[in-house]
Amino acid sequence: MSKKPFRERKLLQILCASYAIIWIIAAIDPVKRSDWLLENVLVFGCVPMLIFTYRRLPLSDASYILIFLFLVMHTIGAHYTYAEVPFGYWLKETLHLERNHFDRIVHFSFGIMAYPIQEIFVRITRAQGIWALLLPSAITISFSGFFEIIEAVVATLVNPQLGAAYLGLQGDAWDAQKDMGLAIVGATLAVSFGYKPIQRELGVSLNKENQKAG
Repeated sequence: MSKKPFRERKLLQILCASYAIIWIIAAIDPVKRSDWLLENVLVFGCVPMLIFTYRRLPLSDASYILIFLFLVMHTIGAHYTYAEVPFGYWLKETLHLERNHFDRIVHFSFGIMAYPIQEIFVRITRAQGIWALLLPSAITISFSGFFEIIEAVVATLVNPQLGAAYLGLQGDAWDAQKDMGLAIVGATLAVSFGYKPIQRELGVSLNKENQKAG
């Protein structure tokens, strides 16, 4: 995790510039403008929060890369609607699948967001051991379930006719449960592989703080 100011973090600058360009392109003539607006509620909330908290809680390059990849996939899904993303159709034809699975990929990648959540959680609470694994996973999975509920409510209240496109059900009555299942798998992998690097960086940070205090 880097304490460098934004102007000294070249990779982060590249990620921000790249996402801004991708978002602008995706905002031009989306397949369904109303669906695009609903999907971008997440972006409108997440990106400003990352900007405003950067000085007090800058994240590691790994976390920002994972956030960037998730937001890019979400932005592409918002442009086409998740059920109509061309890459998903390519996978469907290539692997002989029954549906466009792009939304499944994005839900799995949302589970991977447990890594930056774990980084924030460990840095704030100094948690170790099983708690540094279980609680970030639980937080991520809870967010996944919460968003599924919010999506259903918003789609019903704002535009019932848009609901199927917004939710990306594609005729699957168990779509939400399968999406959450993939988020659980992603979160489990993220915290399992991310625990040691995060603890290592936290230890280095604490040692530096102790040296300064001494």
